[in-house]
Amino acid sequence: MYRKRILLIIALIGVIVGGIFTFQFYRVFFFSNTAFSEPSAIVFIPSNASMDTIVSRLKPLLKRPSNFLTAAQKKGFHRSKGGKYSIRQGMGNHQIINTLRSQNMPVRLTFNNQDNIYDLASRISEQIEADSTSLVTAFKDSLFLESNGFNENTILSMFVPNSYQMYWNTNAAQFRTRMKDEFFSFWNPKRVEKAAAVGLNPLEVVALASIVQKETVMVDERPRVAGVYLNRLQRNMKLQADPTVIFAIQKKNNDFNTVIKRVLNKDLKINSPFNTYRYRGLPPGPISMPDISSIEAVLNPEKHRFLYFVADISRPGYHMFAKTYSEHNRNRRQYIQWVNQNKIYR
Repeated sequence: MYRKRILLIIALIGVIVGGIFTFQFYRVFFFSNTAFSEPSAIVFIPSNASMDTIVSRLKPLLKRPSNFLTAAQKKGFHRSKGGKYSIRQGMGNHQIINTLRSQNMPVRLTFNNQDNIYDLASRISEQIEADSTSLVTAFKDSLFLESNGFNENTILSMFVPNSYQMYWNTNAAQFRTRMKDEFFSFWNPKRVEKAAAVGLNPLEVVALASIVQKETVMVDERPRVAGVYLNRLQRNMKLQADPTVIFAIQKKNNDFNTVIKRVLNKDLKINSPFNTYRYRGLPPGPISMPDISSIEAVLNPEKHRFLYFVADISRPGYHMFAKTYSEHNRNRRQYIQWVNQNKIYR
C-alpha cells in the first residue's frame, strides 16, 4: 500500500513536471509574443543580420524578447537573409521565426524626374537597403557601362521612370541589373523602329526627350516641342535649347541645385558639349531623366513646320511657336518685355 502511494506521488510529480514543461514549451513557441495592438507591424531586417541585430529590430514589437531568443536558438535560427517582413498581431515565436525565414515581402519602388545619378541614388536608397554610395559606384562601373552600351554621359538613360516591385534587401548590383533589363524590355522592336523613323537610336531619343521635358511641363505640348527639335535636326540647325545651357552651367559648377530662371547671352558661350547653342546635334547624354510621356513625344512627334518657340505669357506653361525667325522675334520680344517687367534677371 505504501509502495503504491509512493509510485502515485512520483507519477503525479511527473505529470506536474511534464505539464510545466509543456506549458513552458507552448509559452515560448506558440503563445502570443506581440506587443502592439495594430493588425500587423512591418520590420526591416538587414541582410545577413546577426541574432543581436534581429532581436534589436524586433524588440519594440515583442512582449518577451528573451523568449524569442530562446525559441530562435531551439529552432536553429541564428542569422537572417534580410528583407521586409509583416508580423501579425498575436503571433507566437514559432510563427515569427518562420516568417523571418521565408516570407520576405516585396516593396513597390518608384522614381521619376531625377536630374542626375546622385539624386537617383539618393531616391532609391530611401526605398531599398542599398545605400546611395554603393548605388553610385554600381552605376559608374566602367565594365558594366561598356558591356551594355552606356557611358557616364548616357547612364541616366538606362533608368525608365516607373514603379517596380522588388525586395527591400536588393543590393546595388542587383538593382542595376534589374534596371538594365527593364531598359531593354522597354525598348522593344516597335519603339526601336519608331526611333529609327525619326532618325535616332534609343539613347538619342532619351537625350532629346530630356530636353523636351525640361522645356515644357505640359504633357499635351511635348509632341509639338519634340517636332520643333526634330525639324531643326533634319535641317542641321543647332538646337539652341536653353535647358542644355543651364545643365552645362550646373555640371561645370558641380551644383545641380542651382536655380537659373533666365539664360544670359554670356551663358551661351560656355564651352561644354552639352551646350546646344555652341555645338550642333544632340548633347552627349540626357540632361535629366525624362518620363515616358516625353520619350513617347519624341517617338510620336507632331508633324509641323515650326522651328522656334518661346514661352507664352498669356498661357502659363505653354509656348508660342513660329516657322520663321522674324515671327519668332516678335514672340520673343513679348516674352523679354514680360521678364524685364517681372525683374527676372537670373
